[in-house]
Amino acid sequence: MSGVEKFEDLVAWQKAREMTREIYLITRAGAISKDYSLVDQMRRAATSIMFNIAEGFERSGPSEFHQFLVVAKASCGEVRSQLYVALDVGYLSEKEFQRLREMAEKLGQIIGALRAAVQRRRDAKS
Repeated sequence: MSGVEKFEDLVAWQKAREMTREIYLITRAGAISKDYSLVDQMRRAATSIMFNIAEGFERSGPSEFHQFLVVAKASCGEVRSQLYVALDVGYLSEKEFQRLREMAEKLGQIIGALRAAVQRRRDAKS
């Protein structure tokens, strides 16, 4: 993580911010906007990704950062699952679903790679 001085520099956090924005935009209009429970869950899961990346980065070391990245990656899975619900009940078109699912999958891969890098750093210090 050479050259990274703040969490805003992390590609993972930047991509999480983009996805969170997309989730907020897609859930504020149409039939999905009336499904308060699903909208709340989707927004919480999306924001959880970027919040956990930021909080973990600001913690005292690689072990804690690694754990927060585990939670962030799990939240990506939660968002993907929620997207399936939104598709299955007709809130999202196939095109919207595919775009958001691909965004969440790519973000999960980025977080996974960051988590692996943090793990290697953590192991090297042991």
